[in-house]
Amino acid sequence: MKTEYEKVQPYQTKDGSEIRELMHPALHGNRRQSLAEAVVAPGATTLLHRHHETEELYHITHGHGLMTLGDARFEVKPGDTVAILPGTPHRIENTGHNPLHILCACSPPYAHDDTEILVQDLA
Repeated sequence: MKTEYEKVQPYQTKDGSEIRELMHPALHGNRRQSLAEAVVAPGATTLLHRHHETEELYHITHGHGLMTLGDARFEVKPGDTVAILPGTPHRIENTGHNPLHILCACSPPYAHDDTEILVQDLA
């Protein structure tokens, strides 16, 4: 299986980020995980949300941000990786002047149905 970046069409997720599904079972035939690239515009923040089933890994490839993970808030930069356990409220803010690019690995694969937008704000 192989995908080509320029042929993958981006879309908006429930949390407000732009996503390219680089590899997803519903589209590509792999089975137990998905890999996507999220892009957050300068000054933008994704909506606070959680996934009940999915564990995520965020790997920052470009840009700088402020990660909210449960009660913790910390800066992220290229090369940083964050583990997001199921049920953990999270969001990310782009604090830089360029787009923030994040590789998102999900197991089980990302599903809109597993994303709960949270009304309360942890800020």
